[in-house]
Formats: sequence, structure tokens, C-alpha cells
Amino acid sequence: MTLRVVKVGTSLLRQRQETSTAEAIAGLSRTLAESMGRGDRTVLVSSGAVGLGCQRLGMTQRPLSLPGLQAAASVGQGYLMSLYEKAFSCHSIPVAQVLLTRADLADRLSYHNASATLNQLLEWGVLPVVNGNDTVSSDELKFGDNDTLSALVAAAVKADELILLTDVDSLYSADPRSDLNATPIKDVHDHEQIGELEEGAGSGGQWGTGGMATKLAAARIATASGVTVHLGDGRKSEPLQNILRGGRGGTVFHPHPQPLGNRKSWLAHALKPTGSLHLDPGACRALLNKGASLLLVGVTELEGQFDANQAVLLLNENGQEVARGLATMSSEKLSDLLTEQSSNQTTTGNSPVVVHRDAMVLMMPTTHQGSNS
Repeated sequence: MTLRVVKVGTSLLRQRQETSTAEAIAGLSRTLAESMGRGDRTVLVSSGAVGLGCQRLGMTQRPLSLPGLQAAASVGQGYLMSLYEKAFSCHSIPVAQVLLTRADLADRLSYHNASATLNQLLEWGVLPVVNGNDTVSSDELKFGDNDTLSALVAAAVKADELILLTDVDSLYSADPRSDLNATPIKDVHDHEQIGELEEGAGSGGQWGTGGMATKLAAARIATASGVTVHLGDGRKSEPLQNILRGGRGGTVFHPHPQPLGNRKSWLAHALKPTGSLHLDPGACRALLNKGASLLLVGVTELEGQFDANQAVLLLNENGQEVARGLATMSSEKLSDLLTEQSSNQTTTGNSPVVVHRDAMVLMMPTTHQGSNS
């Protein structure tokens, strides 16, 4: 039995005038139902609410304002779910609507509850249809056409695979629609390679907010959590059928050999840091080489305003991110302690912990970053 997260974007649901969104969803349901009939479990992350809302309202262009986007999503979300309900009922598969905001994933308890709910639905044989809660959250409309959301969901449910369906057959060295010399990339093995590819990725089309850049970002998140990522051609059913039967997508992003555990994955990717701490070289070495907590004595400067238990970035003397984690105190208290430390020459022996190692994830390669729950 394989647990998969499948992401389908707006551009695929509205890709051709001769194929309606209802027909596209019906075809997708047939393919996924076949896989679920073999005992596999699936979470579907689906965009399309804004596009369908625009369609129902007779709009020819996607709204540019945030209220316009949220209003269009509120019109389209119910219609989108009605199409999924109708399509999967033909295969006797119940569906469940799951709307998530960034705040749901940034809060540890809500993240755990979302994970538990999704897993319960899977146990009951229900297909969860996940979408960003676009009617209330501005962050969701910036999720990258739900690519990032699909990666966070894959990490939350501990999926084996994440399938990103797109309108090309694989990842290319350049945009194949404009560069005849573009060559396909069949395998991506590490984060350094993903980073290099992200620098040259393009943006999405008129109806979607995604593009290859957001798919690469999703692959970076998912593979760090031990999830294999397939980039598949969603314009026809055969590529997805092949992947669901144990084959491979046009491009496969291989999982990290030492994946982050559930808690570390949440710290690294679901949280939105609200401040930054600059560290001295000694503190950086202690974090990277000794698995130490961050002590006050190692902090040279702070930026931003944050409360205790909010996420902060930990930066080296060059401004590069070394780690991120949850601060044990507010920025106001930390600022006071830094002033006191400067005046009193506080020593390491009585220096308070600013970020505990158990609430921290390292963002640079190290032997101390292995699996953590």
C-alpha cells in the first residue's frame, strides 16, 4: 500500500476550451479510483476555486485585488467540490473538503490536528480534497498555486510520494515552449541541484499563480521530509496511471537520505519566521558541529519583533541562514538581555537559552541534522 499526495492545478482543470473542468475532474477521478481500488491511499490537493468562480461570474480575467480573489474563490469553492463529489460518487468513493490556511500549519497543535484528521479520513477510505482557504487568507493565495501546500501536506501525513501534475512532460533545462535547445532533466538527487534549478525557473500562466519555480520549492520541502516527488504530465491520463502503478514521472526528485522528522519538518517549512538573530562564529560552530542550543552569549544582533515561541531565523556573520527555531523569549526581553550582556560582560556559564536545540532545525548540511520526530 502506498500513500500519495496528488496535486492538480488550475491550468490543468481549465487547460482547453474543448474540455470542461467537469470532464477533466471526471478523468482524474477514474485514474485515482483505480489506484484506490488496489489499496493505495490518496490525498488530492486541488486548485481551481478562483478560476471556477471567475467562470461562474463570466469574468475573462483573474482579479488583481485581494478582495476580488477571495470573493471569486468563495463562489468557486462550492462548485469545485460539487464536481469532485459527483465524479467520485460514480466510483463509490466519498470525498471530504479540507480547507487549510498558513496559520493552521504554523501552529503546532493545529498542524497535528490537520495531520490526524487527514489520516482518519484515509483510514475510512475517504478521499480528502485539500485546498487553501482562499476566502479568508491572503497567504494561501501566495502558496504558489498550492504547490507549497501539497508539499506541507505530504510531510504532515508522512506520504511516500508527492505527484505534481503539470502541463509539461518533465522538468527541462530551460522553458521548452520558448527554447528549442531545452533538454529534459530526468532525475534530481539533492537540494543543491534543486537550488540551481530554482534560479532559472519561470512563472505561471494567466489563471494559475504557480509555475516551475513553485514546483521546485515544493520538491525541496517534500524531499527534505523523505518524500519522493514525481513531476508528471497531467494533460492526459497515461502518465499519472503509470506513476500510480509503480512507474515514474517525467522527472523524479529523490528523497534526502537523512530526512527530517515530523516536528523538524514543521519547524523548517510550515512556520513563518517573524524575526532574525545574528550569531557569532562560535555560536554557529556550536549549532552545526555540536548539536548545541543557542545561548544568549552567541547572539550579536536581533531584527524584527516576536513573542516567545515564535519562529526566528538564525544567521551567521555573512547573513546566511544557519538554522531556524522557536525563541524562548520575546524580542523585547531578548533586546534587554543583550543590552545587559553588553554592559556586564555576561559569561557562557550563566547565559540563558534563546533557542533550544529541540525546537530548532539546522538549515546547513551537518551530521547532526538527521531524523527527528
